[in-house]
Amino acid sequence: MLRIANALEAQLRAAMQRAFPEQAAAAQAAGQRLDPQLAPASKPEFGDFQANGALPLAKPLGQPPRAIATAIVAQLAHDPGFAELCQEPVIAGPGFINLTLRPERLSAEVRARLDDPRLGVPSAADPSGGSQASPVVVDFSSPNIAKEMHVGHLRSTIIGDCLARVLAFRGHPVLRLNHVGDWGTQFGMLITHLKQVAPQALDTADAVDLGDLVAFYRQAKARFDEDEVFQAASRDEVVRLQSGDPVSLKAWGLLCDQSRREFQVIYDRLDIRLQERGESFYNPYLGDVVADLDGSGLLVTDDGARCVFLEGVSGKEGKPLPVIVQKRDGGFNYATTDLAAIRYRLAAPPAGDGARRLIYVTDAGQAAHFAGVFQVARRAGWVPAEAQLEHVPFGLVQGDDGKKLKTRSGDTVRLRDLLDEAVERAEADLRRRLDDEGRHEEEAFIQHVSTTVGIAAVKYADLSTNRITNYQFSFDRMLALSGNTAPYLLYAVVRIAGIARKGGGAAEGGAAAAAQDGADAGLVFSEPQEWALIRELLKLDAVIAEVEEELLPNRLCSYLFELSQVFNRFYDQVPVLKADEPARSSRLALCRLTAATLKLGLGLLGIPTLERM
Repeated sequence: MLRIANALEAQLRAAMQRAFPEQAAAAQAAGQRLDPQLAPASKPEFGDFQANGALPLAKPLGQPPRAIATAIVAQLAHDPGFAELCQEPVIAGPGFINLTLRPERLSAEVRARLDDPRLGVPSAADPSGGSQASPVVVDFSSPNIAKEMHVGHLRSTIIGDCLARVLAFRGHPVLRLNHVGDWGTQFGMLITHLKQVAPQALDTADAVDLGDLVAFYRQAKARFDEDEVFQAASRDEVVRLQSGDPVSLKAWGLLCDQSRREFQVIYDRLDIRLQERGESFYNPYLGDVVADLDGSGLLVTDDGARCVFLEGVSGKEGKPLPVIVQKRDGGFNYATTDLAAIRYRLAAPPAGDGARRLIYVTDAGQAAHFAGVFQVARRAGWVPAEAQLEHVPFGLVQGDDGKKLKTRSGDTVRLRDLLDEAVERAEADLRRRLDDEGRHEEEAFIQHVSTTVGIAAVKYADLSTNRITNYQFSFDRMLALSGNTAPYLLYAVVRIAGIARKGGGAAEGGAAAAAQDGADAGLVFSEPQEWALIRELLKLDAVIAEVEEELLPNRLCSYLFELSQVFNRFYDQVPVLKADEPARSSRLALCRLTAATLKLGLGLLGIPTLERM
């Protein structure tokens, strides 16, 4: 209902200006506007919207809020546009203005969405066809080369993908960047070990697979921790790598390529699209970062290290905390690379991406790091006034015991093992249900449904939780066919598809088929359950706008769950297939619009739907 809300806000503001011109002029002189404080009604009995702008005007005007509200309502009566939108306003309490939309306007909104593949969600793209909008960078997933993806990468990957999908759907150009750990001192250790124990890898393709590579990393780390000669050789290897030695670069490339292939297996299973831009990409720009910070007077040498001391951030002794940009030995660290990334991403093309919104999806433990890096970037003058730098933190994935999710042996859970188990459990549940129902299905059907449900359950369990908090991972809970779960929502879509088939419409007709239903007779609604479903359907655009602004995917999950519940109440309490015309076609149209809304919402979560389960 964003379009309606925007129209109402403009009408209310104009009414306030007509009712209180002196106050409006004073606000304008102060660079402000009178605010009607329009918001969705807190309860259905209060209507659709509530305007609370009369209350803050009471003191400056020296009038009771109800009198102010009465004056505003009197001005609204002279606005024909308002009369087309709303029924007569009701003043409640100390001065709230309750607004109820006209039924014919709600029906018109449904009609418009039936013909709209975007279901009423506006696009942020430039409608005039002007210059390309600035891209939004979503930095997510970011595993380390030579290590397997584990459950710790789950939240960044799934949350980042969802946010990228929502932003892209809204019409923003999105750069989905995978800032993999593919550079640094650890590669000196790995390359040295590779040259000594598996020199054939430098000449033979795929001589080491990732499973071996993970064990290989542990062996190299153990040697580095215990063998001083190996340590020295590893440090020399870092110098050779950074200076461009061909053999060292080849070994580095082999390690990276084999890791990428295994990462891609996981990304394909999760339907994740990413553009890799690892730490190595920014290596040529690290010197420029130091030069810029030095030239701006921010860089201070402290105990041999070059750093920027943060403003307003103190350590235990009350001294400002530093962001170390160049270590005592001349090397760089994560902060330097992140500063180079910010500088590049905000720089105008062709020197950079020209982005104006940078979103970093990492665990909450990195909040202080990003706060410091963002401050340094702003003080260096790299961040345009209109640009946004946002850290999107998330909590831990915990086991049933409330502790960090681990295997029984205490190891970190590998992401591929977690996904395998989700699909296996979904398959076992499906086979039990088919046996109970006496249904016989092809093996291809069972595998497709099991894979879809298993992966969807993992994604939805993560996204439906407020990302800021920790959440407990439970296969039983996430695979349940009841409650706020992916299987419940997938089943809702399947149920509506069955209704569509029985109603004589195409199961995959979506909103377009719904538009055909009742196209001749028009849409006619009369029951409270119909209006409740309509109002819920029309919330989609506002929910998408919330997710885009606040970067909280659980808002979309909560909406989809509530929509499915409102639909079930509608279908259980109001006849659809047995109703007379035009009610039958109108209700079938609502069914298909609900299915289209659920499919769109689940798609933005990265979850495909099913026609049968």
